[in-house]
Amino acid sequence: MKENIKTIDNYLDNHYIHRSNWLRAAVLGANDGILSTASLAIGVAAASNSKEPIILATLAGLVAGALSMAAGEYVSVSSQTDVEKADIEREKQELKDTPEIELQLLAEIYEKRGLKKDTALIVAKELTEQDALGAHIRDELGINEISQAKPIQAAFASGAAFTIGGILPLLVVLFLPLKSIEYSLYGFALFFLIVLGALAAKTGGSSISKAIIRITFWGTIAMGLSALVGYLFNVKVV
Repeated sequence: MKENIKTIDNYLDNHYIHRSNWLRAAVLGANDGILSTASLAIGVAAASNSKEPIILATLAGLVAGALSMAAGEYVSVSSQTDVEKADIEREKQELKDTPEIELQLLAEIYEKRGLKKDTALIVAKELTEQDALGAHIRDELGINEISQAKPIQAAFASGAAFTIGGILPLLVVLFLPLKSIEYSLYGFALFFLIVLGALAAKTGGSSISKAIIRITFWGTIAMGLSALVGYLFNVKVV
């Protein structure tokens, strides 16, 4: 029996959906860290004759961006958590006040999924006897361990990933010469984005080529527009 449980657990671990929560936050944070920091550096570099303003702007953008990303992710996911908790409390009260209606509702859900009416009712009764609230949370509200919001986890993943992503353009600014640094930043940032997109696609089991095309296209637009702003203003910072 224990061997069978282990086999089922191993089988479930092979599905990529279990990674969706942390993967989404991490990829979003790293992508934003690379793209926004590089775009900021490119925009300042296009209007600067020295490295100091570029380094300062890049470092400030990195710190502010990481904190903003973590705070924004925490607030956003916390709001989702509040909604989930409110729905669960409401479901508890409904199970207490109208258990027959809730049982019928659960049976109708299973019937719509393809079970025969009698079978759906049997399944609903058995699940209700075992864990009524758990069955309704999962099948009526659509909340499970995979989709359930985790604010701290999401905030930490986003903030840490943004920092890691933002450090890469900062290293380019620190160690490469000022001459044509905009093009160096663009090239390296694009390379970093492509590597990130490929790794994320592989980890998530999706198409690597589609991820690379998507991230290259939007990355080029973001950094190109940032450089254009710097050139249009034509205000050289010494």
